Amino acid sequence: MNTKALTRVESLDEPANVETAIGPSIRLRCPVCGHSVRSLVLARGALQEPSCSFCGFTFVQEGRTWKALTPAREERFQQFMIEYETIRLREGRGSAGAHFYLELPYRDVTGRNAWQWKIRCRSFRFFYQRILPWLEYRYKAGLDVLDIGAGNCWLSYRLALRGHRPAAVDLLTNTLDGLGAAHNYLDRLPKPFNLFQAEMDRLPFDDAQFDLAVFNASFHYSENYARTLQETLRCLRRPGHVLIIDSPCYRTEESGQKMLEEKHLKFQSEYGFPSDSARSREYLTPEMLDELGRVQGIEWKQFEPWYGAAWALRPLKARLLRRREPAKFYLLWARLGDS
Repeated sequence: MNTKALTRVESLDEPANVETAIGPSIRLRCPVCGHSVRSLVLARGALQEPSCSFCGFTFVQEGRTWKALTPAREERFQQFMIEYETIRLREGRGSAGAHFYLELPYRDVTGRNAWQWKIRCRSFRFFYQRILPWLEYRYKAGLDVLDIGAGNCWLSYRLALRGHRPAAVDLLTNTLDGLGAAHNYLDRLPKPFNLFQAEMDRLPFDDAQFDLAVFNASFHYSENYARTLQETLRCLRRPGHVLIIDSPCYRTEESGQKMLEEKHLKFQSEYGFPSDSARSREYLTPEMLDELGRVQGIEWKQFEPWYGAAWALRPLKARLLRRREPAKFYLLWARLGDS
């Protein structure tokens, strides 16, 4: 998995020995008009930010994050981002110390959300021990990975430690729970990964250049599952793979809708707003997955890690107490093309 971090490119204005600073080999696509955009170039010691020659959109780097949101789209999501960050801050997400991030997902050193990280840890271990080795056997040079909804980037970090090449994508860029938290990881890696502020439905990457796309507790934030999945598949080579991890799943639409009602009422009571400014779907059902598979021509494999006896008994407890069914978390894996 010995891949050059900087890639040679040709330039009309500079000698052929200039090198890109977005890498390795990531080809960009304009999130406005969809045309290909040449990679960022390091020429005569100065960075030339990539711009679309058709519509003029420019990828601007703030800190270590490349912004692939137009001002209009950023305004569209502003209320959602404010509400989401408010909730996450009140829930005690993130930490001022790097130790918190470096322990994820195995341990929440703050103890504030330990039960959630216990679930994330077991899901990750299943992926790490059961699925990733299978992929690594077939991609011996390492995987180009899209980490969509990357949050504080702990999954990208874990994959980078294995020699893979992740690109982390999220709307949030703050330093506690968003892409800005990646600074806790990047300086510890021999080959840092790239960070992109972008939408799930307007990924700033050219076609067919990633091997694996992972939605790690993030797919349910999509406002349109079909559009999000189609955009993701566009970015994958063939063969390619999609993983959806830890998105809430229910047997029935009724249970999912009931969960949403409870959630919005809880947030209204605790935070003063229902947190519904974005039209996220927020849950999956077998019917939704079947329809996505039919439309995209893919088939899902479903895995259920063992989360402990107490977790397994939740459905029985809910029936006895006449409550709605609790969510289940699965690993959903779709393979594209021959593999």
